Amino acid sequence: MRFKPLPMMHDPITRRDFVAQASLTAGAAGLSTFLPRSSIAAEVSPLPPGRAEHCIFVWLGGGACHIDTWDPKRVGDPQARKPGSAYPAMDTAIPGIQVCEYLPRCADVLDRFVLLRTVHHEVIDEHAAATNCMHTGRPTSGTIVYPSIGSIVAHQRGAAQENAPAYVLIGYPNVTRGPGFLGPEAGYIYLTDTESGPAGLSHPPEVSEQRQSRREHLLAAVREQYLARNPGGQGIRNYDSTLSEALRLSGPDFLRVFNLQEEPADLRESYGGEFGQRCLLSRRLLEAGVRFIEVSHNLNFVNGTGWDTHNQGQLNQHLLIKELDAALATLVLDLERRQMLDKTLVVVASEFGRPAGFDGGGGRGHHSKSFTVALAGGGLKTGQAIGTTDELGMAIADRPISVPDLHATIHHALGIDPSEELYAGDRPVPITDGGTPVHEAFA
Repeated sequence: MRFKPLPMMHDPITRRDFVAQASLTAGAAGLSTFLPRSSIAAEVSPLPPGRAEHCIFVWLGGGACHIDTWDPKRVGDPQARKPGSAYPAMDTAIPGIQVCEYLPRCADVLDRFVLLRTVHHEVIDEHAAATNCMHTGRPTSGTIVYPSIGSIVAHQRGAAQENAPAYVLIGYPNVTRGPGFLGPEAGYIYLTDTESGPAGLSHPPEVSEQRQSRREHLLAAVREQYLARNPGGQGIRNYDSTLSEALRLSGPDFLRVFNLQEEPADLRESYGGEFGQRCLLSRRLLEAGVRFIEVSHNLNFVNGTGWDTHNQGQLNQHLLIKELDAALATLVLDLERRQMLDKTLVVVASEFGRPAGFDGGGGRGHHSKSFTVALAGGGLKTGQAIGTTDELGMAIADRPISVPDLHATIHHALGIDPSEELYAGDRPVPITDGGTPVHEAFA
């Protein structure tokens, strides 16, 4: 770190010079106190600019067990209540890095990934609060509704093409995924299956285009009269914004994206079942110009418990892992073949991990002190695992990564300044809650 030299003794020392020099000295002292000497230069050196144009955020609802997937440890025994991973580990395309044996296809392409193995937060017993934390990067507040990461990306970057939404949710709508104080223009359109497009983007077949146009004209006149009488009608303005977006996207051009039958049969089969088809649809949505897509896995808990593997839920966890493996590996290779992987950041996240110990029913509880988020593509420095957990994955051994740090990493990869301030009314709110991008993922 270079410091501005102090004025020579014969020069007058101004108050500004003194304060500037003191601030630099104090900052350097703080860095040297909390960081290893070798890491100081790395932490303050500028990051290369983010290269990603899109993000696919794969959500494993329920709390996916990190030591049964991306961070395997010694094998335990649920019946004997011996702590450890449920499955043996296997080698991957990254020398020295292993994953669970039920991720063989991802193992073969893991050199396209970065595993963040030391993500952590303080929400343990409440799924909804932990899900909100992972989506907004902040604890739940009683005074402000924070925007989700998808809505922030939509707000900052907008859609990549004119006739596309910025943000699509393939899952159930809720506040956690929503725009918060950013308002409906940063919201999402959503669908819950791949059999049909989003509701509300096409009018009934018996309504002709001419009839639809007359309806829109009449509705516009009614809204205009209402707003003239109620100039503060924010609810109507929000409705207008949502309706305008729906009308903009209606019609055959955007809705054609949802026709997966246009894809080769062998590719559709490689992606797998309904979750895989959602991932395939996500790739098509990217090509249509969508900026951010969240894809929920096992949306209706078809295995009974989803990733929330208490008690008997552990017995069928391997089926979820195999389904994730097929869809995720195919998605990565499909993007790569189309020269889209470097421009697409794929994120695989969950609300927390699971502990190494087993409960009385052979399942696992919740664990938020250390768990893994997997990243792929996005112009990152792939082929590495960042951070290390202890011998059972219960504690962080080195390189902790906070949820704000995770969000800052995603934002930087997408060309968004994570320290920029947004405004909730007159209140400034930084995009991340003090998060710093994971430097090693870019350098």
